[in-house]
Amino acid sequence: MTYVTPHPSNTPGDFGRDLLSNLYYQRGTTLESASAQDAYHSLALTVRDRLVDRYIRTAAAHYQANPRFIYYLSAEYMLGKQLDQNLLYSGTADCARSALAGLGLSPAELDALDVEPGLGNGGLGRLAACLLDAMATLDIPAVGYGIRYDFGIFKQAFEDGAQVERPDDWTFYGNPWEFHASDDQQTVGFYGHTEPLDGVRKSWVPGEIVMGEPSHMLVPGYATSTVNIIRLWRARASRESFDLSRFGAGQYGEAVEEIVRSENISKVLYPDDSTELGRELRLKQQHFLVTCALRDIVRRFRLRNSDWDDFAGKVVIQLNDTHPVMAIAELMRMLVDEEGLEWDHAWSITRRVFAYTCHTLLPEALETWPVRLVQRLLPRHMEIIFLINHLFLREVSARYPGDDGKLRELSIIAEGDEQRVRMAHLAVVGSSAVNGVAELHSRLLAATTLHGFAELWPGRFHNVTNGVSPRRFVRLANPRLSELITERLGDDRWLSDLDRLGGLESAADDPEFQERWRQVKRLNRQDLADQALATTGVALDPDALCDVMIKRFHEYKRQLLRVLHVVVMHHRIRRGEVADVVPRSIVFGGKAAPGYYAAKRIMQLANTVAGMVNEDPAVSPYLKMIFLPDYNVSRAQLIIPAADLSEQISLAGKEASGTSNMKLALNGALTIGTLDGANVEIRDRVGAENFFLFGLDTAEVAAVREKGYRSRDFYERDEELREVVDTVARLEPQIADDLLNHDEYLTLADFRAYVDCQDRVARAWRDTAGWTRASILNTARSGFFSSDRTVRDYCRDIWHVTPVPVGE
Repeated sequence: MTYVTPHPSNTPGDFGRDLLSNLYYQRGTTLESASAQDAYHSLALTVRDRLVDRYIRTAAAHYQANPRFIYYLSAEYMLGKQLDQNLLYSGTADCARSALAGLGLSPAELDALDVEPGLGNGGLGRLAACLLDAMATLDIPAVGYGIRYDFGIFKQAFEDGAQVERPDDWTFYGNPWEFHASDDQQTVGFYGHTEPLDGVRKSWVPGEIVMGEPSHMLVPGYATSTVNIIRLWRARASRESFDLSRFGAGQYGEAVEEIVRSENISKVLYPDDSTELGRELRLKQQHFLVTCALRDIVRRFRLRNSDWDDFAGKVVIQLNDTHPVMAIAELMRMLVDEEGLEWDHAWSITRRVFAYTCHTLLPEALETWPVRLVQRLLPRHMEIIFLINHLFLREVSARYPGDDGKLRELSIIAEGDEQRVRMAHLAVVGSSAVNGVAELHSRLLAATTLHGFAELWPGRFHNVTNGVSPRRFVRLANPRLSELITERLGDDRWLSDLDRLGGLESAADDPEFQERWRQVKRLNRQDLADQALATTGVALDPDALCDVMIKRFHEYKRQLLRVLHVVVMHHRIRRGEVADVVPRSIVFGGKAAPGYYAAKRIMQLANTVAGMVNEDPAVSPYLKMIFLPDYNVSRAQLIIPAADLSEQISLAGKEASGTSNMKLALNGALTIGTLDGANVEIRDRVGAENFFLFGLDTAEVAAVREKGYRSRDFYERDEELREVVDTVARLEPQIADDLLNHDEYLTLADFRAYVDCQDRVARAWRDTAGWTRASILNTARSGFFSSDRTVRDYCRDIWHVTPVPVGE
């Protein structure tokens, strides 16, 4: 492959000239008449040009090496703002600042115009973003595939304490970081019927055609020349979809009906599936993503290869949860029906290509689809799934002769009032590897949720503990701490070798270093206080303990337990029991799915309690509580550096891993938590003395349930708990009723242990030197939780790929 590149210069003068060139030729304006948006887009394009140079060299190196590629399929990516990251990764931050100053432009003003791509919602999407970052940083050939949602998940606001969902029109002013490829569209079919060909081969005649239009964004590595891409697909109607005759007759809505129906597929992330139409749209989204991705993967494979026997040697497709699992049936359809491969040959290729990451232990969270819906929407895929299941159950019967129970347990098709396709089962059957995302989660996954499969294929199950990007969540989010760490360690190599943080241990007892560490924390808390005042009108004390719970709202994560403790503190302060109280700022962040009414009630209770606390003159000097709306990566980058206490209080055995726990520990927050998810590994590494443990473990949870759990018993024998629940009953009666009669996540069982542990937190906070020491050690011992280590584990144990360095 040949290429020509101008190798853009990174001197302030050349950067400024290139910025003006983009302003003239891309925005069509002059410096004197340019708007702030013109200036921002021109800056973004100038930075992007520097990354394009590296991307061209990366593509050339990959073409020459013809390596095995990782193709990462995920329904969401929570990338965060791109400007600051790309300035850092392109090495242009300083020259850009100088160039902007020379042109009379404000870096802060332009940075404020950078918008988070609306492609993700929570931990699943942020993990995907961290892994793409790590793959590029480690020179791993990779492409991420996703959907280019027009409106993302939603923008969160509060009205009378209740969550209100508003559109996130993140591309309203355009997205300067992406490259469109309108001439490289893929065809995606839905509905229709099948016609026999020969043997098991059939022809699918779709009843509806939608086009997938790709664009891509660059994914640069840190301190390397590698730049990978994330390829995003937008649904477009076919050219024949506009009905000109209806439009001419004044039937304007009917004229564009097919266009609207087609383009709805990529409008929003996770459309509400509480209706039949919503469920159909979700399944359409998933099929749309995997079809576009697989056709693009095959196209890329054929650039240098032609023999299908080489496919599994060149392609690994990582399925990030069950959303992209229909790819297994789609690849079989392509190989058998379109390419003419024999079934066994195609199945051998398919099983070797796919790997599956399971992110849950909750049976209700393991995705299933009604067979009748799949048959109607994807008739050929349902036939293929039936055949996969038939052949798989023959294998199970041979292993467990006469065991009908084992057949029912493992079948891809769940029987009952309504037949349903178990997507996790399809993922395990059609993959070469299955992994959990924390040691505990992986162990429980094999012992409970997917026990039958782990028993059948023990070698297929792995653990790969999640990780987070230190570039995003320390260097960009916490520049003060980053500078202090670099000064202490002597250089910034720790950003790509996080184990080097261990060198901070020798400073944990140094009074001077401790004081500087505390100064960083206080300045970060002041930043948070300034933003909180501007956003919520609540004035936080920057000297108070910053107590943080930031995560997707779900009952099992037990934000409700956190709220109950706030009520405890409120009652104690009102009674004058202030001798043992340390001032606290309670900070919440997170979104609830629009149709998840139980979580939204808890959210409203949190806001009601916040108002009760903040407006009480007897309480507010000791306790403040805020709920920052519209939690996203930018909010995380503000909150995490300020945090002193990290709330990780899910019911043991429910959280797969968590990544907020890692980000917070990495930034020196101490964890209060249960033995759940990656909390177990965090505690093991930072030291039990630097972690506030409470609550039932997984075995104890099972024992409590087996005995017959009655939450009301805890209410009746604990006077303080009774007072708290009675207060909740006055504020949100349904929540109190659920606690007393349907406490699914054992909130009341863990209440007393949690409150007592919070008392230990208060005592520890008063020991300033001891707390600071523990904070430093949390950071020093969190090197394991780098996404770089996560990717190395995948490369070694599952993907079996090696780096492809890119020359200068």
